[in-house]
Amino acid sequence: MPNILNFIRVHLPESAMDSQHQKKNTTHKNSKSLCTNPCCFFCAMNEADPSLRRAGIAKCFKEMPLRDDQEHVLALSGLWNIAMAQPDDPEFPFLGIFECAANLIRRGVSDRDWLLRDQNIYIPYYAAHIIGSYTMNKAQFAERAVKSGVISPLMELLRGRMSWVEKRVAVRALGHLASHEKTFDAISMYEAEIINLSMENASTCLDVVYDEFVGVENCRRLKYHCDLLTRGTGGLEIENRKAEEWASQLQCWSLYLLNCFACKERSLNRICKKEFLQKLSGMWGGLANRSSPAGIGLIRTLCYSRTGRRNVADSKEVIERLCNISRSSDKWQYMAIDCLLLILKDPDTRYKALNAAVLFLVDLVDLRYLRGRTKLGDAITQTLLQDYDQLKYGNLDLKSESAERTLGEVWDLKVERKKRESILTEEEARERRLLVGVMKQEGNRLFWSGDVEGAVLKYTEALELCPLKMRKERVVLHSNRAQCHLLLRDAESAISDSTRALSLSSAVSPHSKSLWRRSQAYDMKGFAKESLMDCLMFINDRIKSRDTIGVSIPYYAARMITKQMNATWIFATAKSKDLNDHIVENQESNSHDHEITMTMDIRKRKKKVIAGYAHYCRRTVEEEERARKDRDRDRDRI
Repeated sequence: MPNILNFIRVHLPESAMDSQHQKKNTTHKNSKSLCTNPCCFFCAMNEADPSLRRAGIAKCFKEMPLRDDQEHVLALSGLWNIAMAQPDDPEFPFLGIFECAANLIRRGVSDRDWLLRDQNIYIPYYAAHIIGSYTMNKAQFAERAVKSGVISPLMELLRGRMSWVEKRVAVRALGHLASHEKTFDAISMYEAEIINLSMENASTCLDVVYDEFVGVENCRRLKYHCDLLTRGTGGLEIENRKAEEWASQLQCWSLYLLNCFACKERSLNRICKKEFLQKLSGMWGGLANRSSPAGIGLIRTLCYSRTGRRNVADSKEVIERLCNISRSSDKWQYMAIDCLLLILKDPDTRYKALNAAVLFLVDLVDLRYLRGRTKLGDAITQTLLQDYDQLKYGNLDLKSESAERTLGEVWDLKVERKKRESILTEEEARERRLLVGVMKQEGNRLFWSGDVEGAVLKYTEALELCPLKMRKERVVLHSNRAQCHLLLRDAESAISDSTRALSLSSAVSPHSKSLWRRSQAYDMKGFAKESLMDCLMFINDRIKSRDTIGVSIPYYAARMITKQMNATWIFATAKSKDLNDHIVENQESNSHDHEITMTMDIRKRKKKVIAGYAHYCRRTVEEEERARKDRDRDRDRI
């Protein structure tokens, strides 16, 4: 229903657009007064006798979709609160809440007159939200919901029969139903349509929310959208913040629904379309929804299947995105590493991604611990070097000198160097430690004297000599060299050294200077998200390492956060498209006006030419007539 929002704006009466929060205070009667409604939900809830209470509630659930009552929206709002607070409570699911919710949604999408009456416009949203809340954890509730016929009305909302607000709760409920083994088959009856709609929602929902709400003037926003977003108690700032959060949830829940099918290796060819995979790698929950793995989570699920790995490996853009996330402070960094390792372990996809991946993963070979995973660096090393013997003896050609050189570096660092250091005597090791300290001081002296390139060479010498067991010294050397690369405007080398320093440092307390330096380097490359994550981690570590009382965020870090938050705003692309559309429209309008002006100028010129020519013709005739008279006069004189 493409014009439903415009229709609602035109036809929804002002009484239905009033704040729901204000309505609650005046609708229900005082408990001391006598209620004349035989199916009053609130009276049934207040019944002291448990059996009468259950019977009354069940009757209300049956009658609610059949009757018109202004208290319906208040009852559903209360049920929504209960469902959110107690999603595992079996009382309402076994008294008919699912049948009631399904029938209310059906009525909302089929009876437009009813939908626009009183506050009924709120009802489909609450009904779908209640279904999603009660089916979130309990497979038993999900089975009852499916038997109650909730899938068909939820699909109507997913198809866009109302607005993006209802889509959000519909896709949430369908995702919960699809997550349970016993109800997945019922959802799979709509598999092709669900896959297509979920992919479309994930790809376009940010543009839709911006065009229909965030980018709309406050006076033109649908009041019921504003009330649902803020519960009737917020202003413009809260509306925008909640709209950002809900838009992100709509995208992430759409991806979760796709993930339910991908886990069972269903519809992989549809999901793995090249254009969608490219968009998918850039989808993230944002700061408003950091608990969701978003696009990276779905990509990892795809990489567990042969079809998924092949399609992901074939996309250069996706591999590059995974590589960047693997060297960031993103919460889902480990998922990106998992994806790359799964692709590199598969002989069919290894050499499609190895040349690019090795240049990034080499910086993580010293990683000890990440999100509960131990010895992750050893796993990366083993995967990278699994066929190095063939490369070493000329039986394998990667067709990339940088990739071959990097694999050689990994081999020397993790194999050959360990062997050499294992036979060092204690005296030799002590001498090396002293010499490394001297070289570091010399590098520092060169740095502060302005010889940055000389400092890089000195730090490099120190790293080559520094024993692998001296992790703290290696952290400092890599971080110092990263600072030199920053001053030399070599962002890629700065990111590499900062990442190596962070891999060597403690996961509980990462090296804060390296975080800040990598944030700056990512900023140089224009990677706003990665820069923002590092900067936030830098500030977080700064706060944890000091007394929180009186701790201030450095001005330079605050500026970086402001810059990158603006760049990573989830509606930034949608706003840019909107501005571009306005520019194109203005250009077309100006071009049209210019054409009209040009046409008028040409006509004016033509008129002037014609008038001038006519004047010239008249002047020529007059001159000829005058000349003839003069000749006749002269002849008479003669």
